[in-house]
Amino acid sequence: MKQAPTLQELAPDGHDLAADPFPLYEQLRAKGPVHRIHVPESGACWLVVTRDAARQALTDPRLRNDIAHSSSWRTDGGHAIGRNMLQSDPPQHTHLRRLVAGHFAPARITALHGQIEAIADDLLATLPERGTVDLVHRYALPLPVAVICALLGVPEADRAPFHTWSTELVLPSSPEAAAAASAELASYISDLTASADPIGGRAQGSDSTLLADLAAAERAARGPGPGAQAAGLTREELLGMVFLLLVAGHETTVNLISATVHSLLAHPAQLALLRADPALLPRAVEESLRYNTPVRASAFRFAAEPLDLAGTPVAAGDAVLVSLAAASRDPLPFPAPDRFDIRRQGPGHLGFGHGPHHCLGAPLARAETTVALRRLLERHPAIDFATDPSRLTWRTSTLLRGLAELPVRLG
Repeated sequence: MKQAPTLQELAPDGHDLAADPFPLYEQLRAKGPVHRIHVPESGACWLVVTRDAARQALTDPRLRNDIAHSSSWRTDGGHAIGRNMLQSDPPQHTHLRRLVAGHFAPARITALHGQIEAIADDLLATLPERGTVDLVHRYALPLPVAVICALLGVPEADRAPFHTWSTELVLPSSPEAAAAASAELASYISDLTASADPIGGRAQGSDSTLLADLAAAERAARGPGPGAQAAGLTREELLGMVFLLLVAGHETTVNLISATVHSLLAHPAQLALLRADPALLPRAVEESLRYNTPVRASAFRFAAEPLDLAGTPVAAGDAVLVSLAAASRDPLPFPAPDRFDIRRQGPGHLGFGHGPHHCLGAPLARAETTVALRRLLERHPAIDFATDPSRLTWRTSTLLRGLAELPVRLG
């Protein structure tokens, strides 16, 4: 059987899909909601490109996240650590999510605003009043790293190597480098959770942290009684949970902050609207999530049984990949979808997914990005591109898309 085409093979010759995948998504949507493609190093799958079909796929209980339902994939490459929520289905997914959901509740995130503002102000204080800086590495990156590490209880001295490992896992430079990063991060997480396992489930020398609470749940699962493990976490689940929260807790937000600044600078009239009415900032973040979503696709789903997906027959064991980026520029729910409009009205985007696996950290990502943008624009109202934006490099993986750097001129 002929191999399905990759997205790059479907694109016009020489087109930079990383910088601008949206014309190809438009072409695919015009031909139908679901397409057969080949994902390098993963295999064949069904790609979903319209909003209605995406919502169907993300809520259909016959499409599972557990790779055990795949007819051909028997490994995730060996780079994932432990067992996490993205790889599980109800009731296990429900149980894992419930254990940490309280830490990401709106009230808890509201209480974090002061800490996020302090981190943003400290980072901005290190930037020159005028001049050129790379906003990704000087601001968009260290802010969410500091926040998620503080939430979990990662020591400040360990944050730089942690980010190096994380980046290698989500945007690998080679299979060997990704495997090495996975092993190093797994070892680090094991040591970190061990330090959060003293009496009372509190990290040594600190108040309660998310990591300490997870360690307490893992310790409870080792207790006596047949229901202990069901109520707590296995060691594999603990490692997987910390891995997922550390990586997902900052990689996507780095991309969201930098992409929102990019979109505003690339659309001066929209930036002027925001300067004139700062109350539009939350809507600007939502439009950025729709227009340049940092999570370009969902995790793979696998058909547990044959099903019809928006008119396309999907066989048991087939893989399905939902393009959140394509769905969020569907012209049916989003008129003029290629226009960045911070006053846009209409249905919600799919930037944080949909259904049972809707991003748990969405309130935190929104809060971090809103604070980061507000503080940045207050301190540097004349900020602008320091280079031709068409020359910027976008990094992509199957799931993520973001700027490698963003040189800006401060003022």
